[in-house]
Amino acid sequence: GVALYHLRRFEEALASFGRAVEVRPDYPEAHYNEALCRLLVGDFERGWAKNEWRWETEQIRDWRRNFLRPLWIGPGDIAEKTILIHAEQGFGDTIQFARYLPLVARRGGRIVLEAPIELHRLLADIEGVEQVLAVGDRLPDLAWQCPLLSLPVVFGTDLATVPAAMPYLRVDPLAVEDWRARLARPGLKVGLVWAGRPEHNRDRHRSLPLAQLAPLAAIERVSFFALQKGAAVGEAERAPQGMAIEILSPLLGDFADTAAAIMALDLVVSVDTSVAHLGGALGKPVWLLLPFAPDWRWLESRSDSPWYPTARLFRQTAAQRWDSVIAAVTEALRAMAAAAEPALQLAPVD
Repeated sequence: GVALYHLRRFEEALASFGRAVEVRPDYPEAHYNEALCRLLVGDFERGWAKNEWRWETEQIRDWRRNFLRPLWIGPGDIAEKTILIHAEQGFGDTIQFARYLPLVARRGGRIVLEAPIELHRLLADIEGVEQVLAVGDRLPDLAWQCPLLSLPVVFGTDLATVPAAMPYLRVDPLAVEDWRARLARPGLKVGLVWAGRPEHNRDRHRSLPLAQLAPLAAIERVSFFALQKGAAVGEAERAPQGMAIEILSPLLGDFADTAAAIMALDLVVSVDTSVAHLGGALGKPVWLLLPFAPDWRWLESRSDSPWYPTARLFRQTAAQRWDSVIAAVTEALRAMAAAAEPALQLAPVD
């Protein structure tokens, strides 16, 4: 099933996962992989239900928490009661599913959010969030708890009902003004992210060397800024000849800093990592570079995303081949830069 998924033979992959479950009904990896495949092909009803098997898989079960409080998956009155919503998996997952927090609040719950500290300033101002804690912080008295990625089950999300009101993240306007002054340049200002965390189990599929983005440098009146964090920043220090890229990472302490920087840009071009989610959640234009067999959330073949209305998806047409993706992005960016070229204004003659 996994091999067929990577070959984009998704219906056959589903049949394989289904057969594995027939042979061994308690096989969590088969259920979970079936969930991811069903979500990718848009079968959200069965996909979300199967996704609850993630807690039994070897990959995810170590993240399971025991809060000694009942799990809220929809039924149960939360009005005027404190509910702990706890983040799981990666930064991108937390940013993507934070959109559900206001929906929980509208059912009357007082939300305590447990999330990585790098996200605290960013998420603290989301509607309905009363407190943000880190793992290990002392918890208040709780009535309910729910993992963040279980909220689509609570709200019965399908393709037509994805909460997509943008932006759902707020940024300090003074910080944005500071970044606009710092990044003031003529022409378009484009943020680049070319690599995710190397520890990610699909990183070799989603990340690429900065050198492969070199064709973008030939486009006139475009300034590039590296939003990249981690070891891959070193590639910007040795950028391809002719590619001028300003490194911002020393100024990006947490995701609130990165969000303010993104608000001062015209466009973010990113591989499938947390900055792509951040730009989308802020309602900024994001061009996403996707591998041949993408992560479930980007669906099967479309160039847009129900999760992020301002996103444009550029997909590989063959595994491990970025050439056609970079060519398409280069052409699109050249057209965008040309459209943004200020028209000559002739002064009227008296």
